[in-house]
Amino acid sequence: MSLNTRAISAQIIYAVLDKQQSLGQCFEQYSHSLTPSQRGQCQDFVYGVLRHYSQYNYFINQLTHTKIKPDFNLVRYLIAVGIYQLEQERVADHAAVGETVEACKQLEMEGFSSLVNALLRSYQREQHSLQQKLAAAPAQVSSSHPDWLIRRLKAAYPKGWKKIVKQNLAKPPFWLRINQNKQSAADYKKMLSAADIAFSEDKQAETILLAQPTPVDLLPEFFEGACSVQDKAAQQAARLLGAQNGEYILDACAAPGGKTAHILEIAQTANCDALDIEETRLNRVSQAMQRLNLSCNILLGDASKQDWWSGQLYDRILLDAPCSATGVIRRHPDILYLRKDEDINALSQLQSQILKNMWSMLKPGGTLLYATCSVLPEENKQQIIQFLKSQPDAKLDPIFDSETSDDPGWQILPGNQNMDGFYYARLIKQPK
Repeated sequence: MSLNTRAISAQIIYAVLDKQQSLGQCFEQYSHSLTPSQRGQCQDFVYGVLRHYSQYNYFINQLTHTKIKPDFNLVRYLIAVGIYQLEQERVADHAAVGETVEACKQLEMEGFSSLVNALLRSYQREQHSLQQKLAAAPAQVSSSHPDWLIRRLKAAYPKGWKKIVKQNLAKPPFWLRINQNKQSAADYKKMLSAADIAFSEDKQAETILLAQPTPVDLLPEFFEGACSVQDKAAQQAARLLGAQNGEYILDACAAPGGKTAHILEIAQTANCDALDIEETRLNRVSQAMQRLNLSCNILLGDASKQDWWSGQLYDRILLDAPCSATGVIRRHPDILYLRKDEDINALSQLQSQILKNMWSMLKPGGTLLYATCSVLPEENKQQIIQFLKSQPDAKLDPIFDSETSDDPGWQILPGNQNMDGFYYARLIKQPK
């Protein structure tokens, strides 16, 4: 029996929450058996539940006197999928309940069918009062964020942490980067209009925001390299790096290749190395290069080591450092469950190690752009402050006039100008 999208969604949520698998891994496992429309519906259910699971779990506990044992967490996650459907009101209530009960049977847990049906019916009746109770629940429940992350956000952003939490639970915007080597931005916008794809323009001509997420196979000439899907915050990397034709560039931690491609769209004759530690992710860099008709040197290696390096110094280095990804939770809600408090110190140490290693590969007079998709100061501003103090030949190259060595870099918070959370700091290696 083939499973419906509710059953598959519950299985994916189980893999994330109970088996600690990433969403990317999970969807890869199921993608071959799903049609595009089924995949879209599963993504909607899974992402929606993970963004609000603490709340839905709270509702389930309020609605039942029968404790659902951990052995049957799959049932709990299935009920959460049902609650999400009822809350969103995109599916008729009777269909949401009926299909979720049917999923219970498909998962060979027919004994729980009555419970699933009863809880979803109760939620329909008590939805308003449950929402009122939620307001008095602990912050971890009402915000769907773990305590450790709330504590760190409060410490870093005492006045703005609630806005960050709200943005983390929102659906992300859908940004495109137009490849102006293929056609002008104006011409591509005409193609979008002809295809009835609504968008809004940005001050950067090649950056546009689609009114709603759109499958790439519906984007005009996507597979011929006309555009790339890339958040506006991530699009700042290549611009800030400022690569020039003929220069020798390193994109460290390059996968999946969006920033490498953008660098080469700007400086077409630059000699660019794309380095990553994961071979499977480097395949995506290769695919991006082929689709966009670009060329780079793809290198498998650890950015904290030098065994992959030829010894030739780079003119510019983009270091998109491994990080907590706390700035892109709205795109990857599994981060709320997979990331741990102790990870932050370990990541901070790794970032420091990689930064020092990359610095040794940079030419005197060269530029290094440090980037993360984190909002935590330990990985960002504090990292750069410490580096500037410990590295005599490192000088801050301000992105904004207001920057100082005690307050370096550009911290973008989720939702700022509709962007993801990112951090950038630009450094120049002074000749000795």
